[in-house]
Amino acid sequence: MLKKRGDSKSRINTEINAGSMADIAFLLLIFFLVTTTIEVDKGILVRLPPWSEEDPLEAKVEKKNLISVLVNANNDLLVNGEPEQLSSLKDRIIDFITNPTGREDRPDSPDRAIVSLQNDRGTNYDTYLTVYNELQAAYRELRDEEAEKRFGTVFDNLTRDQKKQVIEVYPMKLSEAESTDFGED
Repeated sequence: MLKKRGDSKSRINTEINAGSMADIAFLLLIFFLVTTTIEVDKGILVRLPPWSEEDPLEAKVEKKNLISVLVNANNDLLVNGEPEQLSSLKDRIIDFITNPTGREDRPDSPDRAIVSLQNDRGTNYDTYLTVYNELQAAYRELRDEEAEKRFGTVFDNLTRDQKKQVIEVYPMKLSEAESTDFGED
């Protein structure tokens, strides 16, 4: 059969069929959204007290039961006003809490010991976390020793009731004071 010039079937179609392009782009978008992982900072897990409209109670703490850990804007560490190396912080906190020599200027029992942490607004966040981790490591070591002595295993392997018994001996009393500008000129 001969084709005529005016026949619409003989014309060449110069358009590109883009009907499925939107579908393909949408599928690619979904693919990348599903397969991409987004890192989320977890932060520090600290249980805060419940919100209350009442004024806070005035707590009277004996000076001998309190050890002050201070990190200034230059990331220098002071413990009770004295310069301290980060490497010896954990041992100093353990010595304060346990009071092995029975000093009069230390707590009478570990459950009375309070560690006060205060940092400057200019403190490097990594330094703050390192100090915080050292304080927690001191309590973790004390609890592991107590668990080993009482139950023959580390603290993490204890039952809930056994953990409560160890925590009663070494409750973590860590007080964080509000940040200040004490290290800036």
